[in-house]
Amino acid sequence: MNPFTRRDAFRLGGLSAAGLALAACGVQGQKAAPPKADAVADFWSKQTKHGKVVFANWPEYMPEDKGPLEKFKSDTGIAYEYKEVIQENDQFFGKADPVLRAGQSLGYDIVVMTNGIQLQHMIELGYAVPLDHSKLPNFQANAGQKYKERGYDPGNKYTIPFTSGVTGIAYNTDHVKDDITSIESLFDPKYKGRVGMMSDAQEIANFGMIALGIDPEKSTEADWKKAGEKLKAQRDAGIVRKYYDQGYINAVSTGDVWLTMAWSGDVFQRQLAGEPVKFVVPEEGGTIWTDNMLIPKNAANPVDAIMLMDYLYQPAVAAELDEFIQFVTPVPAVQDLLREKAKTAKGEDKKALEDMAESPLLFPGEADYAKLRNYTPLNNKQQQVFNPIFQSITQA
Repeated sequence: MNPFTRRDAFRLGGLSAAGLALAACGVQGQKAAPPKADAVADFWSKQTKHGKVVFANWPEYMPEDKGPLEKFKSDTGIAYEYKEVIQENDQFFGKADPVLRAGQSLGYDIVVMTNGIQLQHMIELGYAVPLDHSKLPNFQANAGQKYKERGYDPGNKYTIPFTSGVTGIAYNTDHVKDDITSIESLFDPKYKGRVGMMSDAQEIANFGMIALGIDPEKSTEADWKKAGEKLKAQRDAGIVRKYYDQGYINAVSTGDVWLTMAWSGDVFQRQLAGEPVKFVVPEEGGTIWTDNMLIPKNAANPVDAIMLMDYLYQPAVAAELDEFIQFVTPVPAVQDLLREKAKTAKGEDKKALEDMAESPLLFPGEADYAKLRNYTPLNNKQQQVFNPIFQSITQA
């Protein structure tokens, strides 16, 4: 099983100096118009298969033997290059922006980006190729409905999910004997000095707003300020031990903090290792994030790229990916395939497969999905208001 997580590279934009520099550099005003159906059809009618695809992804998002890609090569005759070159959204966008702005190719046919500020920029600036859904039959047939309803890309015009995850609460059951169900536990003086919060602006803002009953995706500047006040009060009361990036998972596993904001995949892997950590989506709600495949503007091999994107939506291929990645798959049929595989597995592999197949951290139920919220969509002007509100809390 995979001991390293996708989240080991802390990657959500909005806090770094690079992210702020992008906000200040003035890409606002260059927003591309939504694609017209006839323009999309015209673009794709001129494209042909070339027999090659270059796939840029995050580390640890593909089995070491490249099994899914090897099967794709065998089935289609399309050769691949797979490059683990994406470490953070803001860094990637910072490098990609001047290249794409100049009308040049990134050298990649598929890139994977998380929903959030930088993905919005890619779409709004016309840096993502509109997808021809007639070339995505596996996506249409096998993607869960939740993954066809992403507010950041309505109708999946530019992106389809690669994998997904949930931000909720993790707690150490050796130290916390109560069943944690509410986000208010993170604000409870009972746990003074033993609470972990995330340092990322979008993550912490979401929890501040969710705690106040505000839907982050529909929030206003006034809502951000209210959430900031609640989070500042939490900090000033000494409830927060530390604002974390990936380090929170070690802190909660060892009991340095007793409860914390957490990412589902991290906690699942600690549970597989037998550590006393439990994960819950608060009754008020949690956050769903998604890593998305897109074809960048001026890609050399868009037909080969869209063929690979769709190929990964075959349930057997998606199951092989999820067994390695251990996050939330956008293909619901994977759950039954893992159950079937567990029946013939033995020993530790059998137990791990059973745990995966039945874990709500990998396969959230409808009740959990109903509580999950997206990040706040922000243009450049809004970022310059939003980011300082929450940076002033986590960086003080």
